[in-house]
This record gives sequence, C-alpha cells and structure tokens, in this order.
Amino acid sequence: MFHYRTITRAFVVALAASAASGALAQTTLNFGHTTAQGSHYSVGVQAFADTLSELSDGKFEVREQAAGALGGERDLIEGLQIGSVELVISSTGPLGNFVPETLVLDLPFLFKDYASARSVLDGEIGDELLEKINENGLVALAWAENGFRHVTNSQHPIETPEDLADLKLRTMENAVHMEAFTAAGAAPTPMAFPEVFAALQQGVIDGQENPIPVITSSNMWEVQDYLTLTGHVYSPGIILASPSLWDTLSDEEKGWFEEAADAAVTANRAKVEEDEASGVDMLREKGMEVVEEVDTDAFREAVRPAYDTFIAEHGEEMLTRIQEAQE
Repeated sequence: MFHYRTITRAFVVALAASAASGALAQTTLNFGHTTAQGSHYSVGVQAFADTLSELSDGKFEVREQAAGALGGERDLIEGLQIGSVELVISSTGPLGNFVPETLVLDLPFLFKDYASARSVLDGEIGDELLEKINENGLVALAWAENGFRHVTNSQHPIETPEDLADLKLRTMENAVHMEAFTAAGAAPTPMAFPEVFAALQQGVIDGQENPIPVITSSNMWEVQDYLTLTGHVYSPGIILASPSLWDTLSDEEKGWFEEAADAAVTANRAKVEEDEASGVDMLREKGMEVVEEVDTDAFREAVRPAYDTFIAEHGEEMLTRIQEAQE
C-alpha cells in the first residue's frame, strides 16, 4: 500500500533529479572583452547572449566578462587558443600577431568611411580574411566594429603631424600601428588596454588613440585634455570562438552561434553610430578641447612609411583589392 508521504518523497526526489539534469544540460560560456560594461562591445555581447539563449532554449548561457576582467585583447585571443575562454570580441589590433593576413586592415587611412569599411568586410574580402583566421587556430564568427580611431593627449592640441613629436602615445600591440606613429614622430608605447587609464593617470604615457565609443565609455576625459579627430585608422571588431568549444557543437548549434553573432554585429554597429553621433559633443561638455579640422593629407603623408614596410613584408595584393573595392 502506498502512502502519501512516500509518494510525496518520490515526487520531490524526481523533481530534484530533473532540476539537476536541467542544470547539467545548461552550458555557461565566458564572453570576454576589454571595454566597459555598456560599451559598443558590451551591447554586442548582450545581443549575442539573448539571441543564443532564445535559439538554444536556454541551453547556452553567456556570462559577459567586461573591462579586461580576463586580460587584454592579446590575452583573450591566447585564451581562446588554449580553451580558457570561450568567446571574445576584440579589435584586430593584436590579431595580426596570430594571423598576419589581417594586418592589412590596420593600415592608416585605408578605408574612406564606415559604409566602405562595412561593405568590404561583409563581402568577399571579409569572408576570405575570416577563413584565414579559421586556418590559424581560431574560429571567426563575424566582423563587428570598433570604429575610426582618434588621438587624445594631456600635453597640447595636436593640429599637425609635427605636434606628435616625442609624444608618448599608447598604441595597440600591433606592428603596423607602431610603425605608423614612429614614422609620424611620436614615441609609440604598446600596452594592453586595461592598463591604459592608470598609465595616463600616472603620467607614464601622454596620450592614446581609440575610436569615440572607447574614449567615451572609458571616461578618458578624466585623464586627457585634448582630442584630435584624425580618423587615422578604421578599427574593425572581430567575434571569435574557441576551437575547443566549436568542436563540441553540432551543426545546428553552430548555426545558433552564427545567428547570435549576426545579432551582435547589428547591435554593436548601431551603438557605434549612436556614440559617434553624440560622443564628441559629450567629450567637449566634459571639458576636452576638440580639434576637428585636421590636415588629413599631411597625416597621410607622415604615416606613408608604414605602407612601404607592410608591402615589403606582406605584398600588396590584398591591399590593392581593398582599395579598388572602394572606388
């Protein structure tokens, strides 16, 4: 004869087992980036998380690791390779150290505007570069966006390349960027982004260069007095996955991740546009002096040696294709 208490106990045990099974079935993924929560990267991560959760019916949970919680961008990419982090959104700055073919994207004044850059990256050339990344121990899901980079500093307004002379300027850990700023007369200092604010605050470096979305989300006005809208490099973003994660996924699950990446790109680019529209005025209101009129031809000429070095080392086929795609 069955008793109510026995039935209740059996029900509770079954319910607990079911809950435990559900908990085990859910996979938590760390999604790392170096910008602040609420930034253009962060917005992309949240769109990715929401889309993936919906498509997988909650099987995959994404945990955002913002503001360099898991290290700088180079650290994050290395983490993908060894499987200590599952997902990353990064600039292409350090990517060239792992996939030399992507260094072409970091050449100064390569892209005319946002529309041209997006068209190239969303097309055949972008697909080829994604495949090159996949051949080098990473899984490239989509091209996101960081934005056109500008120079800030704490010393004086920069109006001409000559004003860069001897300025200790943080750059990304990227040979093309360092070559360009050396040619222009600055003293480039490669540094992981999570270290930059403190280095500026302590006077270890005089300035840095980043897109408006990064400058605003990082409160750069607190440690920088001058902003010059050089727009010297279009900085793509890239959404990457760890091969050790990717290899465990079914074809259907891979499709979910790709769809989530597309949603992330849409949200990320929209946030970049929003920040570009309002960011400069906000920085001015925060007290930064903004130099808007820039002699682009003079800056272009100053960084020309970076092109010569790049072509000597990597050839000019992809460079020419990107230039011709914008004509």
